[in-house]
This record gives sequence, structure tokens and C-alpha cells, in this order.
Amino acid sequence: MNRNQLAEFLRNRRERLSPRDAGLPPRPRRRTPGLRREEVAQLADISVDYYCRLEQARGPHPSRQVLEGLSRALRLLPGERAHLFQLAGETAGPPASPPQSVSPGIQRLLEHLDEAAAVVLDAKYDVLAWNALASALMEDFSRHVPRERNLLRRYFLRDTSAGPLYGMDGRDEFEQFAVGHLRAAAARYPEDASLQELIQELLAGSVDFTRVWSTHPINTHHGKTKRVRHPLVGDLTLNCEVLLAPEQDQHVVIYTAEPGTPSHRAFQRLKSLLPGNDQGEWHPSTLRMKEQHNQ
Repeated sequence: MNRNQLAEFLRNRRERLSPRDAGLPPRPRRRTPGLRREEVAQLADISVDYYCRLEQARGPHPSRQVLEGLSRALRLLPGERAHLFQLAGETAGPPASPPQSVSPGIQRLLEHLDEAAAVVLDAKYDVLAWNALASALMEDFSRHVPRERNLLRRYFLRDTSAGPLYGMDGRDEFEQFAVGHLRAAAARYPEDASLQELIQELLAGSVDFTRVWSTHPINTHHGKTKRVRHPLVGDLTLNCEVLLAPEQDQHVVIYTAEPGTPSHRAFQRLKSLLPGNDQGEWHPSTLRMKEQHNQ
């Protein structure tokens, strides 16, 4: 165990992580960057005193469970996770839960997709990142705590009388693909308590999920076209592409409209309604107010 390098690495990764990136509520601006030590300790499920001692290079040898908790709390990429274990004198092995960090390359991809709506999902369908157009097309995920950003919870535990989730068709296809994906994730991460909790919650709360789960679906295909009934711009026919990020066990779902079509014009209109705020500041009421003003 290299206590000094471990302490330096923990401080470096804590200071580069914003509260929003860690799934914490925003707080007033501080002079020091990154998360507080107590916030990292809370996210890693360890005591504040224990974490402070690790950062001061005087802590005991952390267990593998503690290292996994720190990896999740600091949103470490696979290579960073392996380095953390190495500094602690351990071999990393496969992660115990789906990685939650989104690589800088994927983040830049989202920022530059001006003509597309895109979300990043982990292996259990948690929404990890999204761009502004995805907020306008689907919903503003920043208004929910991370646990409530799970698309399977939002789909299977919703009030079905309100219609399809986000106005999207293809119910049977989505259910087969998503539940098959969740089954595969449960096999890859058998020790992930949050994943098992999600499955049990869905089994207890959704007849539809239970029905599909019992068939052991295999996620081999996902539809390329989605029809969406949007409350502001009407009906859209969108192309849906799924890009894999295998190192992080994540996938990027991208929605685009065929140029020159009515759906493309409607998509452009939806884009024009977006306020000039940063991601995370978008609010549905803002979009509705702008639409009413334009009318």
C-alpha cells in the first residue's frame, strides 16, 4: 500500500468532481473546488474520520468494499479504479456494480450533438448524462435525484393512464430489450445491492415487468425508428441509434430526425424553443412559456 500516493490520488479526484457530477444537490459557490470530504465519505458509505485519515496518508489498509465505495463515490473510470486498487495494494478485478462515471469523450460528444437528443445509460438503465435537446424531448432529469433517473422505474412504475412514457411508441419492443438488458446486468453484477433492489421493486410493483421478466428475454435487437407524440411540437418520427461504450458498460441512445421531413422541421422547432441555459437549468415550464410567447 502506497499511503502517500493513495492520499494524493483521492484528493485529486475529489477536487475535480462537482456536486452535480456526483448526483448531489447544488450548493453555494465555495472557494475550494470539488466535493467536501464529508460528501465523499457519505457517498462511499464510510465515516468522515476514516476518509480524512486516508487523505492524510495515515489511514489503515482499506478493504475491497471500501475501495469499491470510493470508486463509486468519485465516479472513477475503469482505468482509474484499477489504479486506486493498485495504490492500496489490491488487484481490482471486475467491478461490483455498473460504472457510473461518463468518460470525457462521451461528455464532449453530448455537448456537440446540436441536431440530436442523446442520453447516456448505465447497465441498469440509470440516466447518467444527457444533452439539452434530450431534456426537451423527454424530461429534465436534473429535477430528480439519481435514484429516480432510472428509465425502468420511470417506465414500469408510472401511471399508465397518462399514456406512453415520453409519448414514445414501441412498448413491446422496448420492454423485451430493456428487461433482457437488465437480466444480463444482474448476471454480470450479482453483488450489486442497488441492482437487486431495483429488480425486486419492479417485480413487486409492475405486472408487466413480472410478465416480461419471467420469459427470460435476450436483448439482441432494438428498433431503429421511434414515433413520438410530443406535447409541444406534435408527432415526430425519429431514428434511434444505440452506441456502446464497452469499457464503462454504458450505451448512448441518440435520437435524430431525417432531414427535410416534417419530423425534422418539428425537431428544429423544438430546438428553437430551448432557452439559452446550461444543462441542468432547463425547466419544462420555461419551455412552455416560450412556446406560448411564440404563439
